[in-house]
Amino acid sequence: MSQFAINIIFVGASFVLYFGIAIWARAGSTKEFYVAGGGVHPVANGMATAADWMSAASFISMAGLLSAGYINSSFLMGWTGGYVLLAMLLAPYLRKFGKFTVPDFIGDRFYSRGARLVAVICLIVASVTYVIGQMTGAGVAFSRFLEVSSTAGIWIAAAVVFFYAVFGGMKGITYTQVAQYVVLIIAYTIPAVFISLQLTGNPIPMFGMFGDYTVEGAANAVPLLEKLDMVVRDLGFRDYTADVDNKLNMVLFTLSLMIGTAGLPHVIIRFFTVPKVADARWSAGWALVFIALLYLTAPAVGSMARLNLISTVYPQGTEQPALAYSERPEWVKTWEETGLVQFEDKNGDGRIQMYNDKNETFAATAAERGWNGSELKVNNDILVLANPEIARLPSWVIGLIAAGGIAAALSTAAGLLLAISSAVSHDLIKNMINPNISEKGELTVARISMAVAILVATWLGLNPPGFAAQTVALAFGIAGASIFPALMMGIFSKRVNNRGAVAGMLAGLVSTLVYIFTFLGWFFIPETNTLANTPDNWIMGISPLSFGAIGAMINFVVAFAVSYMTAEPPVEIQELVESVRYPKGAGAAVDH
Repeated sequence: MSQFAINIIFVGASFVLYFGIAIWARAGSTKEFYVAGGGVHPVANGMATAADWMSAASFISMAGLLSAGYINSSFLMGWTGGYVLLAMLLAPYLRKFGKFTVPDFIGDRFYSRGARLVAVICLIVASVTYVIGQMTGAGVAFSRFLEVSSTAGIWIAAAVVFFYAVFGGMKGITYTQVAQYVVLIIAYTIPAVFISLQLTGNPIPMFGMFGDYTVEGAANAVPLLEKLDMVVRDLGFRDYTADVDNKLNMVLFTLSLMIGTAGLPHVIIRFFTVPKVADARWSAGWALVFIALLYLTAPAVGSMARLNLISTVYPQGTEQPALAYSERPEWVKTWEETGLVQFEDKNGDGRIQMYNDKNETFAATAAERGWNGSELKVNNDILVLANPEIARLPSWVIGLIAAGGIAAALSTAAGLLLAISSAVSHDLIKNMINPNISEKGELTVARISMAVAILVATWLGLNPPGFAAQTVALAFGIAGASIFPALMMGIFSKRVNNRGAVAGMLAGLVSTLVYIFTFLGWFFIPETNTLANTPDNWIMGISPLSFGAIGAMINFVVAFAVSYMTAEPPVEIQELVESVRYPKGAGAAVDH
């Protein structure tokens, strides 16, 4: 049986499962559409939350980023730390407040239609940016494993999400995400175990990463990370385990991812799907367990993928002649068809040279070897998906990881689209434009708005501002700069009023967007007429992906300054804030 047929079987079987669940769990009311009826078991909700949160960036891109070295461990630390922040500081209190959506909480807490509207805008901007990364990741997975173009892959992903998200709402999405988590975690760990055994003889990938690289024989065994350092150093790259140069940027980037995670509306809404506040806490704990299974494995997958990739091009070692292009393995040929692997024979020798051609100190060595520039471009997003092929694992493992990559992208895309739909139908239409709309009418509007959101996300996914994890990082920065401070102040400060909250959210959102648009190369610097997308032009070396932390600080400062210059919130609002934090009755259900 061909690899394509095996891929179709695995991916097709997963689609049948998702469609069946969507039909079984179709939402029949707004409460089922928004919060799955509020009766999801904590373990199931923890699993669904993990699938919702572990997006295409986690499954597809994160290991690709980690394959570049220790410097990208910020993604791992920021996303994991942010979830702990969310679970400890926000989730239980928001669940006790008892609202369906984040704008619902902000609108009521800050007793302002304006605050609700600004929250809706912030939510849509962050969620749409995030969902672009998911559609990009889905396009990568579909394009390779169904042997279609990445554009066609994105449209297929949109059609699948449309079916089970529009009809099933949160109820259908929740139970579909439980199935998707099972698919993606099996798909991620099984290839990792195989590859760890191949390279180190240890079946546990996170231990294998710190074990000996045994491929060359026990007598020549060296620690895997030391072997990887030697290999990348010989090609002009910095050591895999090298420290970062700009620690300020790394700290700000990690913080930006943390507060962005804690401000993600599609994850926050998950804590409204359980019966009571205590269940929200248990859901958070279970989600951390399920997330840890993948996140403890990702660094090993990244480092081993990088070593396998280089070993493919230089099978006899980096000091030996590179692989002849005519003898390239099958996985290179198949990924070339997607455009995500590209070869250009710059020196005309018919061999594949892959090295760091931007390293000035390595230029002399490269010239001695007859190299005229790096000739192989490999998109970071393919490393996890291509890893089983690179390692020559069985065909069924490749089919399994195809289903897993698609599940990761679709699960988060559905959650984000539901957050956008809820903001439009519940917060904008129901609470601001037409309060007298019937439940049936609201449900119809919710489905229409989700369908429109899918079309917009698909269109934007065809032209993303970066690869999946970069785009997702931008979304986290936007959420962290706008939504997270408002939630924190809404829960823990009785003094912040409606004017302060609105001013703070706008200041955080606008400052972050201006920095991102300016320094991602979308604007020109008048003085030099060159794009500003290099670290030399960033303010104090702060990356656009890291500015969310600065935006959050601006949000806090502006909100408190405006609040203390204006009247205190009404007494009943201050009492409401106190009641949300006070533990009495925390285990009781709170209906909307």
